[in-house]
Amino acid sequence: MQILVVEDDKRISDFLIKGLEENGYLVVLCKTAEEVLDSYLNIPWDLIILDVMLPQMDGIQLAQTLRYKKIFAPILMLSALNTVQDKVSALDYGADDYITKPFHFDELLSRIRALTRRIQYQQQETPVNVLNYGSLSIDMNQYIVSREGKAIDLSPRELKLLLYLIENKDRTVTRIQILNAVWGITFDNQTNVVDVYISYLRSKIEQGNEKYIYTVKGIGYMFKTN
Repeated sequence: MQILVVEDDKRISDFLIKGLEENGYLVVLCKTAEEVLDSYLNIPWDLIILDVMLPQMDGIQLAQTLRYKKIFAPILMLSALNTVQDKVSALDYGADDYITKPFHFDELLSRIRALTRRIQYQQQETPVNVLNYGSLSIDMNQYIVSREGKAIDLSPRELKLLLYLIENKDRTVTRIQILNAVWGITFDNQTNVVDVYISYLRSKIEQGNEKYIYTVKGIGYMFKTN
């Protein structure tokens, strides 16, 4: 089991690494959020132990960023902050559990076991639901879009637009229908936002001869495969 520890306090990180490795876990240490984002995003972590009080980008901001980037490994937050609001903020922005410092190592191990158990149950109960179009794949359980196994970084709005087009595969949808479904706009306000986002989406999901989004002149767009 691979655990990423993000902790800038050497005394605490040494304590964590020693205890986790003695219990059979493989551990990698990062001291800053930037180090995580620059070097460790593509590793399939089983668990992330994340300190709240990090320099520059704090742990809560990092948790939010990881979730935005479709990193769904369970996050166990560590912090000396112990108010209800501190815990609520961490959990609302992506953490799965929260433990306050100082803590007993046996409790930490118990929390780790509980989190990994929950993920294992979810994986067993959730059927695989992946849509494949040529080299493009969409994991409908985790909403991860990838090409040949490499994740494509879509914004939330781009993802919502893509899912709406796929939902209406082989059917023409008008700009008004897209505005309503993706932006909640129910009238034609002369905006070109649909065309702009279609262009963004095409640049990210289409490659070479693979074309998915077709323009229906004067009407709207259609998602289809050749």
